[in-house]
Amino acid sequence: MELKDAIRDKYARAAIRVAGGGGGCCASACCGPSGAGDPVTANLYDQEQVAEVPPEALRASLGCGNPTALAHLHPGETVLDLGSGGGIDVLLSAKRVGPTGKAYGLDITEEMLALARANQHRAGVRNAEFLMGEIERIPLPDDSVDVIISNCVINLSGEKDRVFAEAFRVLRPGGRLAVSDVVIQGEMPDDLRRSMELWVGCVAGALEVREYAEKLGRAGFEAIGVEPTRVYRVDDAREFLSGCGVDVEAHAPRIDGRVMSAFIRARKPAARQDRPRR
Repeated sequence: MELKDAIRDKYARAAIRVAGGGGGCCASACCGPSGAGDPVTANLYDQEQVAEVPPEALRASLGCGNPTALAHLHPGETVLDLGSGGGIDVLLSAKRVGPTGKAYGLDITEEMLALARANQHRAGVRNAEFLMGEIERIPLPDDSVDVIISNCVINLSGEKDRVFAEAFRVLRPGGRLAVSDVVIQGEMPDDLRRSMELWVGCVAGALEVREYAEKLGRAGFEAIGVEPTRVYRVDDAREFLSGCGVDVEAHAPRIDGRVMSAFIRARKPAARQDRPRR
């Protein structure tokens, strides 16, 4: 199974479970089960935010951070969420930007889009729109959004340079990238990098911190910053490696403290410029 097909299949099953009244997902690791005990997805939203969205949106939250709390959204802005899943960050963003602003959600999974639209209806949010599409090929025009957010999705892409180039394209001059993602400090063992389960679980596809910043810079971004929000220790590693077909006890100590959730900020220059040629 191709990586993108595996991702689509996993999140389709997650959406079906949530729509049927169950939990978010069956596998561990980032984008795994949303709830207590998961080292990556647990306790990301405060009670005030939880009260703003339908329970189904929270149960379908499979991220690693809370970009809406860190992005400093303003009334009237247009926001795009890359990999919007069940819609929690889109709905929260729509409330932040108010009736004069708009929040888009982009996802490749029909089942997640259906769930997100149902959650939008339950929440009574009018200034949101959910789009079918790939984050490597964003179906919006140039210079059309003020802020791009994402929650533990970019690391899943096998074409990260294209993701960053597309993000740069659709942002208006001076626009902001404000995403939560999983990143790596140091080296990830090759056998873990090759694991499909860990790709789908957001660990093996994560970029090293310096490489993440370099790719953003090559895409044309400036004012780049990577702020750790959670650093995962050996017990966390055991949690998200379990069920992934690797020797947990052998590998968990090797990645102790090397995997983290981070908030990544960057800005498109205010003076419009062409993207650097490769």
